[in-house]
Amino acid sequence: MMAMTPQMALDLPARRDFSEAAFIAGASNAAARELLARPSEWPRNVMALIGPEGVGKSHLAAIWAERSHAVTIPALVLASHLAALGPNQALVIEDVDQGVDEDALFHVFNRAAEGDISALLLTARTLPAQWSVSLPDLVSRLRALEHVDLHEADDGLLTRIMEKQLADRGAPVRPGVIDYLLPRMERSVAAVRLLAERMDKLALVKKTPITRAVAREVLDSWTETGDAA
Repeated sequence: MMAMTPQMALDLPARRDFSEAAFIAGASNAAARELLARPSEWPRNVMALIGPEGVGKSHLAAIWAERSHAVTIPALVLASHLAALGPNQALVIEDVDQGVDEDALFHVFNRAAEGDISALLLTARTLPAQWSVSLPDLVSRLRALEHVDLHEADDGLLTRIMEKQLADRGAPVRPGVIDYLLPRMERSVAAVRLLAERMDKLALVKKTPITRAVAREVLDSWTETGDAA
């Protein structure tokens, strides 16, 4: 059997699970979950899901897409995928604030309003009125677009997410480690995922459970390499 070297342990890929079973519900995402469950009530069949990086936009959008049999398209390549969209198709367009073909987006809005796209979900980090578009008709659509916000997780939700991330990895953790991390880490789901990954890998190299010392070393390394923590 090949021995695990430190480099091998540190290069293990992180698992991303966007299934409904893997999503952890909490107060910060309750309003979004409720509204996404009622697409028939969306004005003109369109809704925007807004929130900072790491709060679960892609995960919630993936759950909605699975339920709605929707196609998911990154905003940057929307124009090249329009011709392949069939009638009465549900659609997710991700990261619209990162750039999108304005004519293509306006066309999609019109198809949704006519019911040719059964439901349209847009994700972004910023509010629709702040998206960089100049087409007058599209600007007015975005100003009127209804949206729902995802907020940063509270301590209880972050704790449950961290516990699940470590349990999924089969990583033993000593009592008090998560309480130690909460006031010192970036408060996002993305940060929890990355911390769990790095602590697990470091603990494997050290052949120890995840302890406060392991957590401290990961946090110190994180800061030194320029990551937010």
